[in-house]
Amino acid sequence: MKILITGSNGLLGQKIVGQLVRSNIEFLATSAGGNRNTNCPDSCYRSMDISNAAQVKSVIQFFSPDYVIHTAAITNVDYCEQNPEECYKINVEGTKILFEAIKEKNAHLSLLSTDFVFDGVIGNYVESDEPNPLSIYATSKHEAEKLLTSSDYINWSIVRTIIVFGEGENLSRSNIVLWAREALRKGDSLKIIDDQFRSPTWADDLAWACIRICKLNKKGIYHISGPERMSIFDLVMRIGRYYNLDCSSVEKTTSESLNQAAKRPPITGFDLTKAKNDLGYDPKTLEESLLLLS
Repeated sequence: MKILITGSNGLLGQKIVGQLVRSNIEFLATSAGGNRNTNCPDSCYRSMDISNAAQVKSVIQFFSPDYVIHTAAITNVDYCEQNPEECYKINVEGTKILFEAIKEKNAHLSLLSTDFVFDGVIGNYVESDEPNPLSIYATSKHEAEKLLTSSDYINWSIVRTIIVFGEGENLSRSNIVLWAREALRKGDSLKIIDDQFRSPTWADDLAWACIRICKLNKKGIYHISGPERMSIFDLVMRIGRYYNLDCSSVEKTTSESLNQAAKRPPITGFDLTKAKNDLGYDPKTLEESLLLLS
């Protein structure tokens, strides 16, 4: 089994690489620019811009993967709202280029997607629920999904996830758990929304599920997240309590007060029944995950 990873410099990409190294599974890690992950041997890395069709085709021809785990994307929701052309170039056109290239090798494409494809009216979404994206970012991910779901080519999977957190090397952006821990340690005054509800996902669990889908050759849509849904405010407070940090400077606020460029779904969270039954997925609780952070 040969696995190619896009976005290997990102948090999830690094976790996938780490698990593949430990499992002695042949892989090729790719990202735009150089290799920023010291746990990834340079011999297993190639620079690849997913929006460059010639480059993508060359790398696919070179490695001939059996599976491609496609994590590369612009995921900053407000940035996407303000830069829609760049967002679509990477998230949609890049996926299309990759999908066309892997078809020639009859490879499996596993696309990472998001809970934001839903409007957040009901929450606890199952894989068959109808998407209704609210933002440019969410729409771009839904459009990328539709490239697969509307195709006659059936060798694919879609992995939707929620608020991925963990530690990595030389990351281009942080995540809410690391940010909150650092801010609380410094005693910063924080205003945290309590009207959005999510299921934070330990990056190592998500990486395991992505690889598991390849190992079992599963197809279709899978919802992969943490097992608990909570408000963002409750998430920050639980982080503070776990590390015995003073949370007296944390105040509740509303999404509306933040005046963010992109609209977010108020309530998401996933029904994990399919992932548990098909994959044996057993995600860690927030505190179980924090125990493993350094």
